[in-house]
Amino acid sequence: MWHFHHVLCRKVGHPGFELGPDEIELGIGIHGEPGFSREKLMPSHALANQLVERINREHQLIAGDKVVVLVNGMGATPLMEQYVFSNDVHELLSSLGVEVKKTLVGDYMTSLEMAGISLTILKLADEKWVEMLNLPVSTIAW
Repeated sequence: MWHFHHVLCRKVGHPGFELGPDEIELGIGIHGEPGFSREKLMPSHALANQLVERINREHQLIAGDKVVVLVNGMGATPLMEQYVFSNDVHELLSSLGVEVKKTLVGDYMTSLEMAGISLTILKLADEKWVEMLNLPVSTIAW
């Protein structure tokens, strides 16, 4: 079960917004910008299903597509929960016939005390993109 009931964003010592103990908000910005839907807490698989369906409506993934999946913890979500969610996303994409060529899971873009995850699915126009993603880089953030 996800722990989205924590205060999600603090600004100068004050919460940017709060959720009830049984609520999650979908579609928020990294700094607490409002999302598109506030709902009851749900299991990881149900959350993954909602997000993959929404992304699929926009980008129409079809069997045979190849993708990169990025599951980003927003700062306060345990890595184990991120991996559980990532596994659920993989199962859903596999059921659509979509092949995941690379997966990134971790805290890549965070905000102070932000509990939650973000999901990015990059449809590969060229499989060489995966090679480029695997190249070493030197940067303060990735």
